[in-house]
This record gives sequence, C-alpha cells and structure tokens, in this order.
Amino acid sequence: MLSGFKSVTSALGVVVSCLALSVGASPAAAQESYPSKPIQFIVPYAAGGPLDGMARLLAEKVKDDLGTVVVENKPGAGGNIGAGQAAKAKPDGYTLVMGAVAINAINPWLYSELPFDPVTSFEPVVLVASVPNVLILNSEFAANNKINTVQDLAHYAQKNPGLLNFGSGGNGSAGHLAGELLNVRADINTVHVPYAGAAPAKMALLAGQTNFMFDNLASASSLIKDGKVKALAVTTAERSSIYPDLPTMQEAGIKDFDIGTWFGVFATGGTPKAKIDVLNAAYAKALNDPDVRKNLLTMGSDTKPGTPEDLAALVKNDLAKYKEIVEVSGAKLF
Repeated sequence: MLSGFKSVTSALGVVVSCLALSVGASPAAAQESYPSKPIQFIVPYAAGGPLDGMARLLAEKVKDDLGTVVVENKPGAGGNIGAGQAAKAKPDGYTLVMGAVAINAINPWLYSELPFDPVTSFEPVVLVASVPNVLILNSEFAANNKINTVQDLAHYAQKNPGLLNFGSGGNGSAGHLAGELLNVRADINTVHVPYAGAAPAKMALLAGQTNFMFDNLASASSLIKDGKVKALAVTTAERSSIYPDLPTMQEAGIKDFDIGTWFGVFATGGTPKAKIDVLNAAYAKALNDPDVRKNLLTMGSDTKPGTPEDLAALVKNDLAKYKEIVEVSGAKLF
C-alpha cells in the first residue's frame, strides 16, 4: 500500500515539475515562436509601383525567416490612408507598413490633419533604399542657352527673373519642394507648374512646355541615357553610384541642398523591441540578397539596411529638414 502511494506521489511530482517548467518557459517560448502566423505588410500606394514591387520581392525573400508575409495595397491621400491603418493596428509585430520620406517626413507638414503621428505611431524596422532625385532640363533649351551646369542655370534665371518654369508631379511633391528650395538657395525666381503625376510632368518637359524639373533618378535614367534630357546634378549629399560623374547640388555650388527619396519598413508603434529585432534581422538579410540588390540598382539605388535606430534618426532628421522646405515653398494640401 505504502509503495503504491509513493509511486502516485512520485508521478504527481513529475507532472507538477513539468507544469512548472512549462509555465516558467512560456515567455521565452512565446518570444521564440514569433512569428507564428502570417504578417500583413501594407503598401500605402497603388499596386504596380516600385514600392509595391519591392515589398513583394522582400516578402518572398523573408519567407524562410518570417513565414508568410501578405502584401496589401491601401492607396490614397498621399499614402496617409494605408499608414493610418498600420498606425491603428495592434502592436504585436503582425502589421508592417512600407513607409517613405513623403509619408513620414513631408506629409506631416503638408496636411493639417493626419491619422497618425510620424514618430510615435510607428516603430522603425529597417531602411530599404535611398534613391537620389536629379535635376534635368529640356535638352533643346539647355543647348540653345549653353546651360551645362547648375550655375549656368542659376545665372540664366537671375538674368531672366520669372521667365523659367519647372514642372512637378503636383503641389507638395518632392519635385515641387526641390524646385522651391532651388529658388531660395540660388536666389532665383522660377515658376512652378504642377501636373497630375511625374509622368505627365516629364512629357511636358520633353515637349518644351517647361524648362526643367527634379525627377527620381531611376525614372529619368532612360531619358538621360538617350540624350532626351540634360542632367545637371543629383540632389543628395553623395553622388549616385549609377551616374558617378554627376555632381551633387552642393558640389555644383548650391549650399544646404540635400533632398532624396527613401523608403523603409515600419511596424505599429509600441511593438516590442524583441520582435522589431527579429524583423530587422530578416529584412536586412533579404536586402543583402543578390536579386534584391540587382532590383534596387534598376531603381538607381544601393541599400544600406542598418539598424532600427538608424532609420529612426533618418526620420527625425528629415522631419526637421522638410519642415523648413515646406514652409519656404508655401505648399499646403488639406
């Protein structure tokens, strides 16, 4: 009888010990099991664009580390609608958004009301890419007026105030803000002509309806190679690896001119750091994949993924930068 009691007691002890180990290990087990279900990746722009394509390529590349990542397009209001949905999601690491300089650093100064806070609503994960913009001229206009440098353009504009115009993809676009910054930094007066997107703005430039514009380097690349436009400088602080002979605007004599297009992965604000670190490691690994790097080169960009803290610092820096630029331009949307 006693031996039977001891056996039962021993068995119960094993069960209790196992339960204790299970309970004690649950936080670590929960952490190790992330992610345990599909991740939603919101792209706040229409399907088919460069950010959408990159999000889908990365979703395939992180599959081994993160499992299924479902890309969903939520366009509208300059990216604010999709970003707003990500901001309101549960901060559990299962909702990501493709942020961009327009959403995270420019829109806060263009829109009087936003469905998110550019800093507290998101947790930076990783920078995907930085893409320079480039100052391009109508080739016939440039040839007829012997404009071969940014200083040539500035001198022409100073002699002919209000005569030159520049196109952009719309009020408040990166091209608009770059043109207004050129007006201020070079002390010139050129007229902004907004179009319904960068494509019609380029058509107007080619037709001679406008004199110059600032365009995404990847988008303008074929026109530059074919000699259909005259490229003068890139807008970023460093030269482009795609066109290393093109000077920066600052090298060309325009001080304090540093505007680029970047985009990166963000999670909902409040997502635990342990999960952010898992996401950063997976996406940084994917961004070093040869297929991804090749794709980014077609966009005129290399990639330096970095840490979540690096992306957070970029957002903070650009928020301050674009506040000044938007104020200078006088641009305001809603």
